[in-house]
Amino acid sequence: MNNTRFATAVHIMTLLAKSPQEWLTSEWIAGSINVNAVIVRKEISVLREAGMIISRQGKVGGTQLAKSAEVITISEIYRAVKNTEVLGKKNQNPNPACSVGKEINTHLNTLFEETDQLVIKFLGDKSLQEFADQFE
Repeated sequence: MNNTRFATAVHIMTLLAKSPQEWLTSEWIAGSINVNAVIVRKEISVLREAGMIISRQGKVGGTQLAKSAEVITISEIYRAVKNTEVLGKKNQNPNPACSVGKEINTHLNTLFEETDQLVIKFLGDKSLQEFADQFE
């Protein structure tokens, strides 16, 4: 994944895990990440759709975890925001007349899927709470 979506989502979720009783605003979260609040709201929407957070509107609005940080895994966050392959992109039009080119994407698909499963398994062994506990 060669963008910051995963890092942003983990940052959001860690802030929420550190303040489980508070309703954190997207502006406050954006200040911690040092990004525009629009980016935070986009990721909050994705995380809410995945069932990991809840939000409320209005003067006392904000976002909280929908369930305990102890039961949320880092792999859940990864799967919610993943939009690219860990190993990058495949070449779109390899030469079909080449012995390698005609089969490369089939074999790369397998390699990409296996790598993704390893990442998900590795991250699945880590809870959001374990991650958040690293911070003061």
